[in-house]
Amino acid sequence: MKTVSILIPSFNEGATLAAILKRVQAVNLSKIGLSKEIIFIDDGSTDNTKEVLESLVKDGVKIVRHETNLGKGAAIQSGVKSATGEIILIQDADLEYDPADYERLLTPIINGLADVVYGSRFVGSSPHRVLLFWHYLGNKIITLLTNIASNLNLTDIETGFKVFRKETLDSITLEEKRFGFEPEVTIKLAKKRWRFYEVGVSYHARDYKEGKKITWFDGLRAIIVIFRYSSLNFILIIAFLILLLMITIF
Repeated sequence: MKTVSILIPSFNEGATLAAILKRVQAVNLSKIGLSKEIIFIDDGSTDNTKEVLESLVKDGVKIVRHETNLGKGAAIQSGVKSATGEIILIQDADLEYDPADYERLLTPIINGLADVVYGSRFVGSSPHRVLLFWHYLGNKIITLLTNIASNLNLTDIETGFKVFRKETLDSITLEEKRFGFEPEVTIKLAKKRWRFYEVGVSYHARDYKEGKKITWFDGLRAIIVIFRYSSLNFILIIAFLILLLMITIF
């Protein structure tokens, strides 16, 4: 039986860790021939995350810790190094994404059709909390630029639900420490010509009062990352044209 390593990066998400673990554990993947390895990455949290995770060790989870906050990309890199599964699944700790969608995400890989699967918030019939317009537009701009750079037609490269055959991540070197991970991994894997699939997932968005952390700076950084890893020089021109708009959006 193959194993899927479920990476759960966390920064100051102590209030939701027990709940997300319960939901992850409730998913039965044995019916599609998979066992689960659950890995929490505490990315230098300053709330009660450390204490909560220590209480969850008895539930058979692995814990990786950063002494200081390095960013989501760095947390994923540490999680990948600790993973033993043939498949890597990224799950946010904040309850925005529902583990009940795992089978839908994993099926294209299990069936030998895909090397990479993204869970899109913008396709399918699953329920979605209505998004903030400016975040939605920012996502669409970043997705468009990433598609230009990678020659893909994804609808949601910023999704927190990403699944990879371990072999694909081993084929590239990840460098981005924060949310720049999203365009970086997409562009680098596209250049390797790995097979991408996309499936619709449910989404229960948070606002900033509820703990959302992405900012306009991350949107700007995403544009820089797209240019950095793209071989298309005209991306720089596009980036300058939308820079002021991105600052307004976030």
